[in-house]
Amino acid sequence: MANPKILEQKQQVIDEIKTTFEDSNSVVLFDYRGLTDEEIKDLRRKLRDVDSKYKVYKNTLIERAMHDLNINIDEYLNGPTAVAFSKDQIAPIKVLSDFKKTHDIVTLKVGLVDNTVTTKDELEKLASIPSRDGLLTMLAAGMMGIPKDLAICLDLYAKKLEENN
Repeated sequence: MANPKILEQKQQVIDEIKTTFEDSNSVVLFDYRGLTDEEIKDLRRKLRDVDSKYKVYKNTLIERAMHDLNINIDEYLNGPTAVAFSKDQIAPIKVLSDFKKTHDIVTLKVGLVDNTVTTKDELEKLASIPSRDGLLTMLAAGMMGIPKDLAICLDLYAKKLEENN
C-alpha cells in the first residue's frame, strides 16, 4: 500500500490542477520535449507577459483531475505534457502558436477554452484571431468610414445644389 503522505501530496496536486483548470478561461496542453532550458525560460517569459502561466504536471495526475471534472482528454495525455493557462481565452494560445513557428519541436495537443475541449485545429483557428486591440482598431476604422462617407456625400450634394442655382 502506498504511503499516506505521498497519497496526500498527490491529492493536493490533483486539487491544484482542478482549481487551476476551473479558474482559467483558457488551458492549453502541449508537448515541450526537446526545448532547452533557455527556450523554456523564454516561453515562460512570453506567457508571463500576457498574464499566463506555465506548469508541468504528471499525466496521471492530470487524468485524475480531469475525471473529477468530467472532462475526457485521456487520448492526449501521452508523452511529456506542459500546461499553459490564463484568464484570457486567446492569449496563451497565441503565444504558443507564435512560439511554435520558431520552435517546431513544440506540439499543441489539446485545449480547454471556457471548459470546452478544443482540438489542435480549433486552437490554430483561435490563434489566428486578431488581438483585442486589433479588433477594436478594426471596429473603430469601420465606424469612422460611415460618417466619412456621409460627409463626402453631403459635400457632393451641396456642390451639386450650388451648380444648379
